[in-house]
Formats: sequence, structure tokens, C-alpha cells
Amino acid sequence: MSSLADTTAWLVDIPSVTGDEVAIVEAIAGRLAGMDEHRLGRSLIVGRPTGAPMILLVGHLDTVPSQGQGPARVEDGVLHGLGAADMKGGLAVMIHLLEDPEVVAGPYSVVGVFYDAEEGPMDRNGLGPLLEEVPWLTEAEFAVVLEPSDGQIQVGCNGSINATVSFTGKSAHSARPWWGENAITKAGEWLAAMHRREPELHSIDGLEYREVMSVTTASGGIARNVIPDRFDLNLNYRFSPRRTGDEAVAVLHDVCRGADEVEIVDVAPSGPVHVSHPFVSELRSAAGTELAAKQGWTDVARFGQVGVPAVNFGPGRASEAHQKDEFVAIAEIEATFAALRRVLV
Repeated sequence: MSSLADTTAWLVDIPSVTGDEVAIVEAIAGRLAGMDEHRLGRSLIVGRPTGAPMILLVGHLDTVPSQGQGPARVEDGVLHGLGAADMKGGLAVMIHLLEDPEVVAGPYSVVGVFYDAEEGPMDRNGLGPLLEEVPWLTEAEFAVVLEPSDGQIQVGCNGSINATVSFTGKSAHSARPWWGENAITKAGEWLAAMHRREPELHSIDGLEYREVMSVTTASGGIARNVIPDRFDLNLNYRFSPRRTGDEAVAVLHDVCRGADEVEIVDVAPSGPVHVSHPFVSELRSAAGTELAAKQGWTDVARFGQVGVPAVNFGPGRASEAHQKDEFVAIAEIEATFAALRRVLV
């Protein structure tokens, strides 16, 4: 039987950039052939309810585009390659747990959820259609999303809003700017206030979530000799699990009162914080690690929408995700597997 490192390397060497997950889903389905399977497009469910409490092991199949990485390689106990941390090490853990006869015979009904298109836009994420197509998934006792979690059990997650914030003016010849109104410089005071804005801390069950707002893109002007009459910026707001999406939208509008127009582009909900759930307590004891707040958005939030408690717990460091020399320590893959196996067996 292959080792966890071998399985991770095997997965890394199957290209699976977002939109091109057919090869990897077929490879995993082939390896787990004989188990109950449900295919939906480029996503795969392995297992089904047995009457025992159901635990979902959840991981996305896709990676960001290649930056010229070669085949998987191991150096000094570290496995390098595209997707090694985000999240083929986690997929390897899922596969080995599903193959483990003691897990299969254990006290839980363990189901693997392998889905596509997580790295792309939220509205194309493959997990949503799976939850709609296979409604019994929403009856799960708990879900573990095996995104890289820095050796911690990361609880909940911040929500995310993108909004187009616009300042309008009047075009004119740049030799006579007094005939117009410069939309770009009109935004100066608001931009300066955004530059000074500090993270807002929200303490939930002893965990610190940081709310932040960031201007991430800007577009304005049509020529070097024309006073711009419009300036559009993207404002990204990461809001704490304490707020609903509607409450967060209201906060964003309040912050943008100095702008001429504000258009909400998308809203991704925050993930509920579950620190006292029995499965979290068992996993924390098995892993010997601490609970931490999840700053970025993950599909823990999507499970929260359908009423399934979930946490992030997977091998690797979030800082390695999307890096050119992405890597995961083999010891971290093995430790994640061992902790989950202790609980599931």
C-alpha cells in the first residue's frame, strides 16, 4: 500500500488547474473503485449514510495555474509541487482514511467529498451543486475541510464582500482643469482614511477575528490630457462571524458615505464558530493542538449555510498556498492523518 507521501506526490503529478479536474477525479474514483460513489460533473462523493453519525471529509481537487513547477519532489522530508499544500496533502489524507478498514468499521459513517473549482469564483464552486444534488450531505454530524491550517484547528471564518466604490466628476482639458472636476483626486480624502484604517478585532469564544477593508483595484482616466470624470475602485471587506451578510453590507455602506456610488458585487457569508462541539473537543485532544480563528474565507461558511458544523484542519501552511515553490512537510500530512484516524476509529 502506498504511503501518504507517495499518494500526495501521485496527486501533485496529476494536473488539475481549475476547470481541468477530469483527470484527477477519474484517478481518485479509480483508486477508490468498489466504494459507494456519486459523480457530479468534475466532483465526487465516496461513501454514503449507514445510520451511524456521519462525518464528511472535504477537499477541493483544483489548483491555481502552474508557475512552471515540475514533477513532485521530496527533499529533507518536505514534498514540493503545485498544490502540495493547497490541498493535495489534504486529499491524500482523505483517500487513506477512506481506505482504512478500521475507519470503515468505526463508530462513524465517513464520507469523502472531493469537489472542483474552489480556486475560481464563488458562484462556480463545485461544492454548492453537490450539496443541492445530494441533500443527505446536509444531514452530516460534522464536516472537516482539509485546507492547510498551519497545524491548528481553525474555527469559523471571516465573510467577504467585494464592492465597486465610485467617485464621479466632470471631464475637461487638462490645461484648464477648473472647467471640470477630477474624480481621481476627489477620492483622495477617502483613500487616505482607508490607508489609516486599522483592523477591527472581534473576540468570539476566546478567538480573535480581524475585520479588514482593503482597496484592491483602481481604474480611472482615458488619456493623459483629459481630466477624469470617473474613478472606480474595488473594496474588499473581510467581516467577522459576528455579523450577518446584511449587517456587513450596512457597515460597508457607512464607511463609503463619501463616495458617489457603491455597488455590491458579491457577498460570501462568514462561517459559524463551533468551539464546544463534541467532535471539535475530540479532534483537539487527538491532535494535541490549539483552536484558532480563520482569517480567510473557506467552505466552512458554505456548510454553515446548510446547518452542518465544520472546521478547517489539514496539512500544510496557508502561507505556502499559491507560492511558486509550494511545499508541505510529510510529517504534517502524517500528523493530520493520525489525529483524524484516532477520532474516527
